[in-house]
Amino acid sequence: MSGVAPVPGRRPWRRLSLRARLTLVATLAVAVVLVAGALALTATLGTARTAALDDVVRERSATLAALVADDRVPDALPVSQPGEVAQLLDRDGGVLATSTTASRTLPVVDAATLAGWRERAADDVLVVGTDASAYDEVARAAVRAVTWRGLPATLVTTVPATDVEGVLGALRVALLLVVPVLVAGFAVVLWTVLGRALAPVEHLRAAADRVALTGGPGSLPVPAADDELGALARTLNAMLDRLEVAAARQRTFVADAAHELRSPVAAARAAVEVAAAHPEAYPVADLVADLAPQVARMQTLVDDLLVLARVGSSGAAPGPVDLAAVADDALASVAPDAAARGVRVLLSGAATAAGTPEAARRVVRNLVANAVRHAVGRVDVRVEPVPGGGRVRVVVDDDGHGVAPEDRERVFARFVRLDEARERDAGGTGLGLAIAREMARELGGDVRLEEAPGRGTRAVLELPAG
Repeated sequence: MSGVAPVPGRRPWRRLSLRARLTLVATLAVAVVLVAGALALTATLGTARTAALDDVVRERSATLAALVADDRVPDALPVSQPGEVAQLLDRDGGVLATSTTASRTLPVVDAATLAGWRERAADDVLVVGTDASAYDEVARAAVRAVTWRGLPATLVTTVPATDVEGVLGALRVALLLVVPVLVAGFAVVLWTVLGRALAPVEHLRAAADRVALTGGPGSLPVPAADDELGALARTLNAMLDRLEVAAARQRTFVADAAHELRSPVAAARAAVEVAAAHPEAYPVADLVADLAPQVARMQTLVDDLLVLARVGSSGAAPGPVDLAAVADDALASVAPDAAARGVRVLLSGAATAAGTPEAARRVVRNLVANAVRHAVGRVDVRVEPVPGGGRVRVVVDDDGHGVAPEDRERVFARFVRLDEARERDAGGTGLGLAIAREMARELGGDVRLEEAPGRGTRAVLELPAG
């Protein structure tokens, strides 16, 4: 169990486990179905047996009515069923003729009952159930008004219904015993089956509980069956992976911020402390001159770190991106720096990528800015489709000193500077290429470094075609 305490006032039903609730609901449904089936079976069987008895008395009444009409009434009225009684009664209920199964002096029913039946029968035959028979506790009776020798009479035939009631009673008792046994057996089987079916869910819950308790990375067991539970486990593992990546980014952000901001913060603090201790020897203009580059560096570091921390969290939907326009914007943003360094930047080509304009613009700007920072006099930016289709690329060539092959992957790590003094003088933070690669991969592409023709470095950004 999860160990979570029940909420006060919570309904008892909600405190039951899913397994218990499913078992109770399914068992109740089965019980209702079985009870309804038992009642329907009893009613159907009772109706069928009663209809059979009704056919017997109706047929016997028709046969005897024909004999009465022909004035061929025998001394003993004919019957064939066990317990069957046939009597011809006069207007007052006296016995005119009877079967051998009844007495000549005891009518099958009293005069009042007979009068009521005769009135209901009118000119047709009336078939009723009765417990007023003088010969049976329960019987089915057929009542027909006839004329015998010019006088009104009533022909009554009955068959006992005791056997039917006995069969129905036995059936009710049997169902009363069988239905609870079936329901209980179903509940046991369902409880067992649900336990096995929900075992992977319990394993997932226990594994998730362990991950929550440790607060660290972890994964949930994936059931062997490729069903909904397996899909759920894979989805949850993907979610845990993304959460771990987000947590790792947060930890990296904190570590990077603490590491990289320590130097400019220490330098700024030292300048402030010196100015506070010797205000006469440290003019405000000198203090501002010393603090300005440190503050600018801290701002740049914070901006780049925030960009890295947000990679992967953007919810913007990808769409077609005009890479030529993106590259033109990037060139415009680095134009002042290029002009200050005497570097000429040229753009050619066109292509459309799939992505978001903001992310693509940031990647291209970082690559172009890095090329300008290292170029001697020229940077060429070329936008073109990749031969073979499906991909497009932005190629940035500079005529600088280049990057050794063994360093071409290392420079994508955070805060890596191949020329520390030159990078700091140039205002670099060591995060430009790291940001470019991570954002490119977020767009479904990548960034790599190669050797430019002649000399220098070639940076290649590849993205899915739009």
